[in-house]
Amino acid sequence: MLKPTPFRVGALGKLPRDSRDTLFLLAVIAWVLLPQVSHLPLWCSTLAATVLIWRGWLAVQSRPLPGKWVLLALLALTLAATYATHRTLLGRDAGVTLLVVLLTLKTLELRARRDAFVVFFLGFFCMLSNFFYSQSLLTAFSMLLGLLGLLTALVNAHMPVGKPPLAQAAKTAGWMALLGAPIMLVLFVLFPRMAPLWGVPSDAMTGRSGLSASMEVGTIASLALDDSVAMRIRFQGNTPPQRELYFRGPVLSRFDGRQWQPQHAGVPPRHELPAGLQVTGDPIDYEVTLQPSSQPWLIVLDAAAQRPELPGYRSVMAPDLQWLTHRPITDIVRYQARSFPAFTHGPLQPDPGLQAFVDLPPGFNPRTQALADEIRRDPRYAQASTSTLVQVALERLRTGGYTYTLEPGVFGQHTADEFWFDSKQGFCEHIASSFVILMRAMNIPARIVTGYQGGELNSVDGFWVVRQSDAHAWAEVWQAGAGWVRVDPTSAVAPGRTGALQRLAAPRGVVAQAFGNFSPTLSAQLRATWEAVNNGWNQWVLNYTQGKQLDLLKNIGFESPSWQDLSVVLFALIVLASLAGAAWTLWERSQHDPWLRLLRRARKQLARAGIDSTPATSPRQLALQVLARQGSQGQALHDWLMALELLRYGTASASHLRQLKQLRQQLSRLA
Repeated sequence: MLKPTPFRVGALGKLPRDSRDTLFLLAVIAWVLLPQVSHLPLWCSTLAATVLIWRGWLAVQSRPLPGKWVLLALLALTLAATYATHRTLLGRDAGVTLLVVLLTLKTLELRARRDAFVVFFLGFFCMLSNFFYSQSLLTAFSMLLGLLGLLTALVNAHMPVGKPPLAQAAKTAGWMALLGAPIMLVLFVLFPRMAPLWGVPSDAMTGRSGLSASMEVGTIASLALDDSVAMRIRFQGNTPPQRELYFRGPVLSRFDGRQWQPQHAGVPPRHELPAGLQVTGDPIDYEVTLQPSSQPWLIVLDAAAQRPELPGYRSVMAPDLQWLTHRPITDIVRYQARSFPAFTHGPLQPDPGLQAFVDLPPGFNPRTQALADEIRRDPRYAQASTSTLVQVALERLRTGGYTYTLEPGVFGQHTADEFWFDSKQGFCEHIASSFVILMRAMNIPARIVTGYQGGELNSVDGFWVVRQSDAHAWAEVWQAGAGWVRVDPTSAVAPGRTGALQRLAAPRGVVAQAFGNFSPTLSAQLRATWEAVNNGWNQWVLNYTQGKQLDLLKNIGFESPSWQDLSVVLFALIVLASLAGAAWTLWERSQHDPWLRLLRRARKQLARAGIDSTPATSPRQLALQVLARQGSQGQALHDWLMALELLRYGTASASHLRQLKQLRQQLSRLA
């Protein structure tokens, strides 16, 4: 009995063709599954990698595949592990986990072509499941490569006769994909858009820059900047200065000593203060492309008096000027908005509802309370206005040795006390929270507003890019006769944070840093170009909505288009394309003999193998030459050529009928 020899990389070309085809298929499956690693449980990724490596080793060593009891045991264990991880076998995450497990385990049953087909189509499903988590241009490009790989393996499985090289199967797969591209484009443009059947879970933003529905102060020792894009803005007309770009998000008013939460989370609507928004001056019109957040927030530039135009969503403005939708935003959306830089909102005269914005939990931050009492007792400020007291606090921030840092350490119970008197450092949430607590301690209504501040202009496409690292927190204080007034205490500590000089940026990797040091201008230009390409992908592909489809129908003559009209147009195009294809096929058959064309192709293939022939050489003569030159290895090609001759000149016996049927099918595809 021969023992398997150790495998060497140089011996790959000497492996049997079946082994090489299996290794190619396993490589394609690994490529398709690779983007899933960050979303799969660790045990699932480990199992998938182990099974694929094991299956490759079996193919290289020509070892037998494991029995069904081994596979059943593995399947039972993975089902139990999936349930233990997700507490269910249904849903998106559990379903993707099971799909990956089934695909990898099925590779251990690759004994027949039927098993290979199951692997192929499971691979297609796994490829599509990548878009549950990311629909970026990079994901689409990588899955396009995976699609070509799976198509190549599928074509190769249908070409067993003669085992042509893998490059030939890849060429056929490429042509298939290219010919299918127009159909894909028509379906993309005209197939009626529907809401997705899945949801996107909210990202865990703890310890990373970005917006959250609440703010827990002092529990994060260091803040990791997230450089991903939060939204893109295209202004129509003049653009406000960067320092004035405050994009409003959740407003936090309730404080329990540690955590800030929205006021409307615990207050009946009838007790809330009215918005009282009054706008003046010239408006700013702009378009927002918002990334999915799984939150019902429409981020707008302060302050938008009109409802943002977002098809498919119902939105309402909360009393604190935040715009909310009726359902979470789980896809990239684009909406038109109009904001007014000059505005007032909130009550202009004292109101009992303002007491909720003065309340502080008892027993917290006693030294900050004492500081507020000290300022109030100062004769200079005994009768001072709110604006004067605000300036006193800001001057303390400017001159008191306070610093802006992303690594302030963990705070204790009295977060404001530690900021004002001990550490004197923090990022925007510490500064805004401590400032608002000091204001409330002086009996001044105040609250925290979170959102984004600033952004950067992409010179390639003209969009302003706002990143998660631009997330910011500032304060609003109430002043008689003016209502709620924005105060940004962070700008008193670090003025460059709200300008263009000291914008926060995530640390770059080694390669990006080296490239940036080599050519900062080229590095910035490449980044801007890549983001512009991604923006185009978002605008024209991911954000291609039903509204755009209906606008397309309006442009071609429909007065009040609907999804039924889309279906009619799509069906008409399919019928026209089918009729055109049938007409072309009939014309092609009348102009060319499919049998001669097939014989001509066979001669070309044989010429590459060193078997020359003339137009007068019959298939039988070619078959004899193949058998004389290749012996038993050419028997399959010999039989194929003999069947070709029988189809043209002879009558086939019962033993040849099946071969003739297969040959006719091949001829019909070539016609």
